[in-house]
Amino acid sequence: MVKGKVKGIIANLVSVEVDGPVAQNEIAFIKMPDASLMSEVIKITGNIAYVQVFESTRGLKVGTEVEFSGHMLEVELGPGLLSKNFDGLQNDLDKKQGIFLRRGEYTEPLDKEARYDFKPIVKVGDTVQAGDWLGSVKENWIDHKIMVSFKLEGKWKVKSIVSEGNYRVKDTIATLENDEGETTEVTMVQRWPVKKELRCYREKPRPFKVLETGIRIIDTFNPMAEGGTGFIPGPFGCGKTVLQHAISKNAEADLILIAACGERANEVVEIFTEFPELIDPRTGRKLMERTTIICNTSNMPVAAREASVYTAMTIAEYYRNMGLKVLLLADSTSRWAQALREMSNRLEELPGPDAFPMDLPAVISNFYARAGMVYLNNGQTGSVTFIGTVSPAGGNLKEPVTESTKKAARCFYALAQARADSKRYPAIDPIESYSKYLEYPEIQEYLNKRLGSDWVSKVYNARNWTLRGKEAYDQITILGDDGVPIDYHVTYWKSETIDFVLYQQDAFDEIDAITPLERQKYMLDLITEILESEFEFNSFEEVGSYFKRLINIMKQMNYSPFKQEKFLQYEKELREAIAERRKNA
Repeated sequence: MVKGKVKGIIANLVSVEVDGPVAQNEIAFIKMPDASLMSEVIKITGNIAYVQVFESTRGLKVGTEVEFSGHMLEVELGPGLLSKNFDGLQNDLDKKQGIFLRRGEYTEPLDKEARYDFKPIVKVGDTVQAGDWLGSVKENWIDHKIMVSFKLEGKWKVKSIVSEGNYRVKDTIATLENDEGETTEVTMVQRWPVKKELRCYREKPRPFKVLETGIRIIDTFNPMAEGGTGFIPGPFGCGKTVLQHAISKNAEADLILIAACGERANEVVEIFTEFPELIDPRTGRKLMERTTIICNTSNMPVAAREASVYTAMTIAEYYRNMGLKVLLLADSTSRWAQALREMSNRLEELPGPDAFPMDLPAVISNFYARAGMVYLNNGQTGSVTFIGTVSPAGGNLKEPVTESTKKAARCFYALAQARADSKRYPAIDPIESYSKYLEYPEIQEYLNKRLGSDWVSKVYNARNWTLRGKEAYDQITILGDDGVPIDYHVTYWKSETIDFVLYQQDAFDEIDAITPLERQKYMLDLITEILESEFEFNSFEEVGSYFKRLINIMKQMNYSPFKQEKFLQYEKELREAIAERRKNA
C-alpha cells in the first residue's frame, strides 16, 4: 500500500508527498486522530499528489499520514438502490445519526443481510460476457437483473448457478469459468468506478424515439428523445425545480434518479419532503418506489458536489443495462461547475472565462455523452435520458456554464423571467427554446408515423406564428392599438391562442397536468384550423374580445376528460364561435 504525508493545505485541496506510484482519480484516506478523511487524487506532479477531500479539513496538520487505496471512487451496485437517499459518496442518508453525517463516517449503501427471491435466466453451460443477465429479483415492482461483473473480459461459461430461491445479496449465485480454466464467483453486488462510463452494450445508436413527458411545450414543440440530453437554464424563482418535478412525475420512464448536486437547501428540502408523497400516475403507487435521490447541498464540500453527478450517472447506467428507461435529473449543474472552478483556482490553473476551468466545455460534454439509448448484448434496448438545470447568475444565459452546456445538450429549455412574472407556467420561452431532435430524420419519421404525415410541419407553422405574434406585439406597443392595421391584432391574438392553450399548463389540475401525445395532436389540429382561418372584424376592440372567448373555450377543453361529453360540448361551442367570424363561412 502506497503511503504519503500531508505537505500543504488549501481548504479542501491537500498536497501529499508520496513514497510510491499513485494514479489519477485514486482514492486516498487522510488519517486524522478522530476519523479517516476520504479524498481523490486530481493532479500528480513528481512525487506530490494533489487530492480533493470529500470532508471538512478542519484541524488537519502538515505531516499527517495518508494511505492510498489503489482504486478509484466506486459505487456499489445491486438490489436495494431504489427508494434510497444517498449522498455523493453513496452514504445512506437514512442511516445517519442526528442531522448530519459525522466527519469520516461512511455508511453501507446496500443492506448485506437483505434477502431477495432469485430466478435464474441462464443455465449451466451457457456462454456469457460482462453485463449479461444471469437472473432477476424483484426490487419494489421492478425486475432487477443480476448481471455478470462489468469488469470481466472475454467470454465465460456458466459452471454453476443456484436454483430459484431466497438469497442474501452477498451469497454466491453463480460460478463462471473461462477458456484458461480460471473461475470467478458472482454475487448480486458489484462495484464500478464513477468517472468511467459503464460500456457493457453492443451499440449506441442515435436517438430515434420520443420520450413523452406530458408537458405540451416540450412534447409538441421541443421534444425530448429517449436517451437524449437537455437542460433547463433560468433565473432564480422561474420554476426549474418544479418543472423537474413535473417531468419526473409524468415522463414515460421506468426509473427516476435525482441528483441534487449542490443546490441550495430549500430546493433539496422540497425533494425530500414532497417527492415521497407524489403518486405515480402510471402505477398509482408512490413515485418514490421507482426513484433514487443523490443529494449534496451547497454547504457540503465542493468535491462531494462533483462526486454526486458521477455517482448518479453510474447508477443510471447500471439500470440501463437491465433494459430499463432511466430518467436522470440534475439540479443544478451550475453548482458542480462552481466546484470545478474552486478546485481549479486552488490548483492555480490557467483560468478561462469567469475564472471557470479552461476545459469546462470538455468536462460537461464528456458527462452528457454518457447518456443515450443502447442495444444490449441480448438485443434489447435500455436508455439514460439526462436533463440538467443551470442557474446562471442574474439569469444571464451568455455565461460560461450555459454556453458550454448548450454545446453538449440537444434540448434547450430556457426559462424566461417575464413569463414567470406574468404567471405563464411552465415559463419555458417558446422562441428561445429549441430541440435539435426535431431536426433528426429518425425523430421526424417517428412523429409523422404516429401523429400524421404533416405533424412536424404543423409544429413549425405554430412556432412561426408565435414569432410573428411577438413582432406584431412589438409594433402595437410602439405605435399604439389604433396605429397598426387590424391584421396585426389578429396575428398577435392567434399567437396568444397558441400560448394560452398549448404552451401554458396547469400543474394543479388533475387532467391538465399531464397531456398524452394524442391529445396534444388533437388540440394542435384545432389551433392550426384557427391559424389558417381568415376572420372579419370591424375594429381592433372586436379582435381581443373574440379571441379571448376562443381561448376560454379551449382552456375548458384542456380541463375536461378527453373526447368525453363536456369536452365534445366545448368543441361544438368552439366550432360555432369560429364560424361566426370566419370569412365565407
